[in-house]
Amino acid sequence: MRLHAKTGCSIFFVLTPLLVLFLTASDTRAGTVTLQSNHDMVSLKHELTRTCKMGFAYLKKAQNPDGSWSNPGFPALTGLVVYAFLTSPEMMHAKDKSAFIEKGLDYIISNAREDGAIYREGLPNYNTSICVMALLAANDPTYHPYIRKARRFIVSGQLDEGEPGVADQPMDGGIGYGTKDHSDMSNTYIALEALKASEFLESDDQLAAYTELKGLQKTTLDWDAALKFIQRCQNLPGYNDQAWSSADEKNKGGFVYYPGSSKAGEETLENGKTALRSYGSMTYAGLLSFIFADLKKDDPRVQAAYGWLKNNYSLEENPGIGQQGLYYYYHTMAKALTLFGEDHLALENGQTIDWRREMAVNFVNTQREDGSWINPTARWWENDPVLVSAYTLISLNMITPHL
Repeated sequence: MRLHAKTGCSIFFVLTPLLVLFLTASDTRAGTVTLQSNHDMVSLKHELTRTCKMGFAYLKKAQNPDGSWSNPGFPALTGLVVYAFLTSPEMMHAKDKSAFIEKGLDYIISNAREDGAIYREGLPNYNTSICVMALLAANDPTYHPYIRKARRFIVSGQLDEGEPGVADQPMDGGIGYGTKDHSDMSNTYIALEALKASEFLESDDQLAAYTELKGLQKTTLDWDAALKFIQRCQNLPGYNDQAWSSADEKNKGGFVYYPGSSKAGEETLENGKTALRSYGSMTYAGLLSFIFADLKKDDPRVQAAYGWLKNNYSLEENPGIGQQGLYYYYHTMAKALTLFGEDHLALENGQTIDWRREMAVNFVNTQREDGSWINPTARWWENDPVLVSAYTLISLNMITPHL
């Protein structure tokens, strides 16, 4: 059952600057696109129109009868698809939402719990945070009460294991999947994104607009503690207070999964010290988290992360872990570089990379005949064409307006 705003209150969905940026921003098909000239760029744009049309057609056909996509036990998968559709050029400014999108949104809120969480089988923070972004993209105040309650739940997941209010333990300030075993950089980034994008709902006018949410007060994350956790995931001594943090040339500025653990493993340096290896997707997640925490572009922590990403630029792999999580890497890369405001990457070898063009060409060339994308390396669910196609189309929604 949906909650509604008090009769007579005019509440409009106001896009935050963050969302404005977001929203303006194998068996493969025969043929390979390459770029040689401006004429080729025009051809690429036509090809991208076809690519997106095929991708969205695939996703529309893949919807389950109950309105969900892929595994109904994890509404985040539906949230990613709904977000992909609602941030597409065709739907973003549409007056009315298509019936199948309404059905997807109804499925999302059917999983909403009394404590504000939106999940079914597990991974409460992951599911809730992604579903918040989908509900925000609907641009409909009908969903604001669900988002407000979800904000409260997300904030409740911030860890504070030592002395209350003091980030004195490595995991303090971060957010994990929801079990509170430990925080991690991936869940923290998606939680911060959801909170930052929905913070306009914390205005006094918004708080007074709903009669059903009695006693609901402003939801406040400890952003200082969150920043402390983010720093503790970055290989940057001087800001990271953990002993494992390394300033070696290969890892400095990059990010790991959580303090003391990297999905890219570790290595022994020439000085005998063991370093946790930085890797691509978590470094983009770290850069995004710094942006959500309102750090400036010239902040040393931001510049160190950006420097590592430039030095390890690749569309062939997720740097540090190969093909694992490749499309998640593309997704975080497109989002981070769009928000960072970087059109070209100037590499140390003097080469200048138009990353949007290269990413767009990559997506055109790797699309399958049915319109979907898939990662043959199955880790982190990337053998699911619905998930991977949603990642890809969200990325294309952000990059194609700037080509």
